[in-house]
Amino acid sequence: MSRVEVILAFDYGTRRIGVASGDTLTRTARALATLDQAAGISWEMIDALVHEFQPALFVVGLPRNMDGTPTALFGASRAFGAELAARYRRNVALVDERLSSREAEALLRAARSTGLKRRRITHGDIDRIAARILLERWFENPDAAESLQESATHA
Repeated sequence: MSRVEVILAFDYGTRRIGVASGDTLTRTARALATLDQAAGISWEMIDALVHEFQPALFVVGLPRNMDGTPTALFGASRAFGAELAARYRRNVALVDERLSSREAEALLRAARSTGLKRRRITHGDIDRIAARILLERWFENPDAAESLQESATHA
């Protein structure tokens, strides 16, 4: 029997980074946090998450337009993934994040309309749920992800 591995997923943005976690046994994901990016990437917060969860792998959303071409955030998201790989010496799976934020917003609106969520929906809520969706997509089809190997980044 293979061992259970924890995975952390990130929905990278210029203002916020949504974070989710999951494991390879249950293959389920849960939204964890939203990190504020106003003063840049909060590596201290990410350090704390890595220390707490000890992930075997990171999943990072790779933003593309509907036609598959890279968006303006494509390079920054990829660089964030490369920095994760280098800092924490773990592989990174880059997952297509098309429509993940819209799907997250729709899920939150549905939860609010049924009374499961009472307060208003924030951008932070959307980012956390989008990270969860990215991880769920990876669980469904890990072979579709592009891989960044930790050994191939930063000399």
